[in-house]
Amino acid sequence: MKLQEVYELIVNMGKETDPRGNRLEQILKNKSKELNDLKEEDKKYFDQDKLFNPYSDTRILYGEKGSLVKTVLAGIDVETAEILLADRLTEKGTKIDLVLSHHPEGKALAGLHEVMGLQEEILYDLGVPINVAQGILASRISEVQRGLLPLNHNRGVDTAKILDIPLMCAHTPADNQVQFFLEKLFSDKKPEYLSDIIKILKEIPEYEEAIYLGAGPKIIVGTEKRKTGKVFVDMTGGTSGSENTYEKLSAAGIGTIVGMHMGEKHRKEAEKNHINVIIAGHIASDSLGMNLILDKLEDKGLNIIPCSGIIRVRRS
Repeated sequence: MKLQEVYELIVNMGKETDPRGNRLEQILKNKSKELNDLKEEDKKYFDQDKLFNPYSDTRILYGEKGSLVKTVLAGIDVETAEILLADRLTEKGTKIDLVLSHHPEGKALAGLHEVMGLQEEILYDLGVPINVAQGILASRISEVQRGLLPLNHNRGVDTAKILDIPLMCAHTPADNQVQFFLEKLFSDKKPEYLSDIIKILKEIPEYEEAIYLGAGPKIIVGTEKRKTGKVFVDMTGGTSGSENTYEKLSAAGIGTIVGMHMGEKHRKEAEKNHINVIIAGHIASDSLGMNLILDKLEDKGLNIIPCSGIIRVRRS
């Protein structure tokens, strides 16, 4: 496959499992209008990828779009060390044509806050009025953006350029895979108690392996004997949302949240509003999302070498 084909396949997989469904089409139309409305001198700064890719945290960070990809080094986090690993593997005879990261780097990291608008749409679908959802998320999105400003985003990208190794990242498209996978699973199995959710997660190889690594599913609010109520799978949307969300989720009838991770402030707010919380596991969840993408790449004939935390499980 060509590098651009790998990129488009991943973006399209994200779209196919995006919680916003058909609303994505309007989002992309809005980006086209945004470009047309810009002053001529500002159009050169517009990221053309936004016209077909709604995920600012998923980009080709370095490499010619037409370059041929046969072997991919894929990891959860890719920085200078992983780029050097790719170079070392190539030196030893295993040529790495692309390094694929889950977590964003470079301009994709700088744009992470932009994908958080997805959370507004998810809250709306759960029964929170859209004006309330946008109001809750606005300050948190600004906070995330400000937190990203001082970072040295391009360290790994610069290393990839110096060593001439193509680099890209796939964040929200992979997280969308996890969201879709678990939502369907819980819909099919209809867990009644928190213990049922834990049992279901343990049957998924990535989460089972994470138990052996000390990072398996945990109940952090509630007990195994608590009833689940309505389950909200919280696996996509860039990063953690606002702690002010939980009061609205409780009012909308959410009984249990199944997420990748949760900070202590968020946990306390969930507990205060009587919402059960199960943390499935961050790296295990990221691995599940990436595995669903990597399987598709393997189906296309690519050779995948996992690294940097990926619990590789093949479903093809």
